[in-house]
Amino acid sequence: MNLLYANDIPGTYPPSWYADTAVPRPIATALDRDIQTQVAVVGAGYTGLSAALHLAQAGRQVVLVDAHRVGWGASGRNGGQIGSGQRINQPELEESLGHDMARDLWAIGQDARELVKSLIARHTIPCDLTPGITYTDHRQRYAAGTRAYVEHMNRHYNTALQYLDAGAVRERLGTQAYYSGLHDPDGAHLHPLNYALGLATAARTAGVTIHENTPVTSRDGRVLQTPGGQITADHVVLACNGYLGGLDDQVSRHVMPINNYIVATEPLGEALARELIPHNEAVADSKFVVNYFRLSRDNRMLFGGGESYSYRFPRDLAAKARKPMIEIFPQLADAKITHAWGGTLAITLSRLPYLRRLQDGVMSASGYSGHGVALATLSGALMAEAITGDSPRFDTMARLAHRAFPGPRRWRTPLLALAMSWYALRDRL
Repeated sequence: MNLLYANDIPGTYPPSWYADTAVPRPIATALDRDIQTQVAVVGAGYTGLSAALHLAQAGRQVVLVDAHRVGWGASGRNGGQIGSGQRINQPELEESLGHDMARDLWAIGQDARELVKSLIARHTIPCDLTPGITYTDHRQRYAAGTRAYVEHMNRHYNTALQYLDAGAVRERLGTQAYYSGLHDPDGAHLHPLNYALGLATAARTAGVTIHENTPVTSRDGRVLQTPGGQITADHVVLACNGYLGGLDDQVSRHVMPINNYIVATEPLGEALARELIPHNEAVADSKFVVNYFRLSRDNRMLFGGGESYSYRFPRDLAAKARKPMIEIFPQLADAKITHAWGGTLAITLSRLPYLRRLQDGVMSASGYSGHGVALATLSGALMAEAITGDSPRFDTMARLAHRAFPGPRRWRTPLLALAMSWYALRDRL
């Protein structure tokens, strides 16, 4: 078995099926001198790329730096799902925040989804955009709640969600593991690294200067230090998500990095692939530690599952996600795993994104909690809007109250691991 594992070799992408099938793109040179710019963006994932693109289109001079390559982090390794709304469902938001704020957040979530689709169309990004997401219930007792949720959303938010009973789930998926669910025809899935690379191409065409392999080692207000030179900017955008490091303590108290894992099987052939997911949608289940999966364009199963709570990956990455894959699809017991990789995303306690003005001329967006393909893309655009003087949507997100993770930095990871272990145990009860 020829497994490929994530690594940190400078100038390369961590091995994955995404990296193997990425559109080739030359490495941008590292920064090698002191510079001044109107806007400095730190982090070349979806947030930073979108911010840089929208700022350049608004006529700003933009320099974008990343410690590695464009899309090197979670933006190039994730499950590729584009959901609707926010990470928290609407009835919960209505109860906790009130109907008006909940509706505002729903509209922003829908804007995020549509922005991704429009950027792909406008810039002709070859990232295998495919419609449809199905959400499945792993416990029979969840069925009534899912049916009520679909009815609520269709009545009050004019969605096109479809409730799925057990028979309908089995018509859509070749598994006995789920009891009910819902289908969102307006959701979608894509090749996440090629989407990031397409955004980078669009940003460079718009005039953004990109420096890869350029880590920001320290920040003093709007002055950024890198190994090759200093950047002085009128505005700084921190778009680092799970890779913020020590650049801002306020953000690090509220946004916690966690790891997630994906495996890719060998090509399964058309017949088996269509037996497993006949309509080629993406799927995510109701477990707290979510299993999520979809088919690649060459009929591999791309299956994500399992979490850990430090920057260290498990020794056997393949086993981390393969075990739940076989539980859901016993048909894949003999399928070879050709790729296994991990990625670091970031969560908040509320599971809602953390957008803030940190000080004069400095803002940050991160903490997408597994809903980042769409929300990170829009958050970058919202920071661009705020810098250019149009901030209502950014301000809506920045008004969200967030609790800090408890304890000093050295305690946060073990406390999070303890809490997550409890919720993971609930998945098995």
